[in-house]
Amino acid sequence: MLILLTILISFIGLLWSANHLVTGSAGIANHYRISPLTIGLTVVAIGTSAPEIVVGIAAALEGRNELAFGNAIGSNIANIGLVLGVTILIRPLATRSSTLRREYPLLFLIMLFTYSLMIDGYLSIMDGSLLLLACIGLIGYFLFLSQHSSHDAYIQEFKEMISTKRSMRSNWFSLVLGLLVLPLSAHFLVHGAVKLAAWMGVSELIIGLTIIAIGTSLPEIATSLVAAYKGQDDIAIGNILGSNMFNLLLVLAFPAIINPSAISQVILWRDIPIMFLITLTLLLINVRYKKRIVRWHGGLLLLIYGCYMTALVVNAISK
Repeated sequence: MLILLTILISFIGLLWSANHLVTGSAGIANHYRISPLTIGLTVVAIGTSAPEIVVGIAAALEGRNELAFGNAIGSNIANIGLVLGVTILIRPLATRSSTLRREYPLLFLIMLFTYSLMIDGYLSIMDGSLLLLACIGLIGYFLFLSQHSSHDAYIQEFKEMISTKRSMRSNWFSLVLGLLVLPLSAHFLVHGAVKLAAWMGVSELIIGLTIIAIGTSLPEIATSLVAAYKGQDDIAIGNILGSNMFNLLLVLAFPAIINPSAISQVILWRDIPIMFLITLTLLLINVRYKKRIVRWHGGLLLLIYGCYMTALVVNAISK
């Protein structure tokens, strides 16, 4: 019970601090007149990925890279299968942004690039450095898009999202608070996850792919559901796509640099293919149905995720 309570409190701390981090950083960026599209594509996307990033760093510092890898891959699967699946089931989404349509193939290219670095079964310092360089390139590309997409539907939605009457002092307070509480919550979450894996007799990879992945996806769940409720459909989907890009480029980069290690063959031949499958499903839905994603699409994504989770649990129990 103490382990579960520690994990629960850590999840609450991650969600609370990530919300403060996004709110504070977006408010500060808006004060300095950074374009709403830039804030949305970079600040908000990285902010909602902050739990995964910090948990990955904390796990690597503890020498628990399997937990970090499971968290990164599992979060990407959960973001599309669980978060988008549930969001679309609750409310069908209509996308209008041309910028958003560019993100689908971009995410797939990033996945292929990441997999090419992992396929040899080892993530080295060089691999981590290449992931960071790719992340810098991605941010540069987003900055370019924000300067050449002045009439994109995304812009108005981000203006509504980040419009705030909060003072700069409040924004800075939220940013600092988020930066302080986030790593502390991640530290206790990693310790709780390790103890939970030992108590349940399962690998840390399984805990990372399931419980930790779902928990660190809480900011994406909150952001997408709120955006869908407000009719900001492009943000509801774009938040997931952007977060998944940074999950791969940043969440995997830091463990590789901090603690270079071998990658389990199970990740390479079971979990990453599932990530490709569910992302490809979303991509094909976007290509086939263009601007309208309806409830059965959400049900299909949720079904794939449910089957994957069931297979993981059954496999863990059988061992």
